[in-house]
Amino acid sequence: MDAQTKQQIADWLSFFRDLGFEDLYRRPQAAGVQLPPPQMKMPVPPAAAQAAAVPVASSVTPLVAPRLAAPAITTKTLSLFDAPETLSAASSSTEKMETLEEISTDLGDCRRCKLWKGRKHIVFGQGNPRAELIFIGEGPGADEDEQGLPFVGRAGQLLNKMLQLVQINREDVYICNVVKCRPPGNRTPESDEIAACSPFLFRQIDAIRPRIICCLGAPAARTVLGIKEGITKVHGQFFDYRGAKAMATVHPAYVLRNPREEVILRDDFAKIRDFLRSLIN
Repeated sequence: MDAQTKQQIADWLSFFRDLGFEDLYRRPQAAGVQLPPPQMKMPVPPAAAQAAAVPVASSVTPLVAPRLAAPAITTKTLSLFDAPETLSAASSSTEKMETLEEISTDLGDCRRCKLWKGRKHIVFGQGNPRAELIFIGEGPGADEDEQGLPFVGRAGQLLNKMLQLVQINREDVYICNVVKCRPPGNRTPESDEIAACSPFLFRQIDAIRPRIICCLGAPAARTVLGIKEGITKVHGQFFDYRGAKAMATVHPAYVLRNPREEVILRDDFAKIRDFLRSLIN
């Protein structure tokens, strides 16, 4: 093979590499098959002549050929402002917070404990769904069971009085109970009743996300804060609760039976007022 033919072959190989064919091989010579004569004129690659490749005559077997052309793969190019759909959805989605309406719907016509048998109404709660302050009582009384609203009886009237003393509107707070159905004879809720109903209370707290929680009475303090000491020993103290502050104080119904203890409610409500004011300043 003369030098000119070798150069033409080298140019042709270079042309195919420029097209993206990396692996080139020399077809093995079969017995009795002669290679094209050295004097055959090889096509000139576009690098030396023109941009389009010159086709090889069908009657001539080329000396080199690509092993296999790889299939074309279509890919989507992402810019700095784009993201894959799965990542985009994950980054933009946040955990959806429950609403009080959704929790009430889930509670439904609750029969999760034995209290349902003697109730007239479920007392879910009442007030501002974005309240900074939540009051949590023990359970509905007779008036609450009749109307389906929390703290509307004599204890509720005393609660309203304490709120007025510290210049807090009842419409701005949220009021609910540990259990949503009235215990017979206004007895203290039993452990199985609290276990069945308290998950809905905790969901209410999470939905509202208050800045301060006031537990009215020992059952609420035990359920929410796990406090086992008597209320008269721990009242007026602030505890941490899921990013909020929580306080326990005596239940208004207790003060109705022990009028001299009203000073406890007055002092503790004044602390709640001062705490809320500190959030503004």
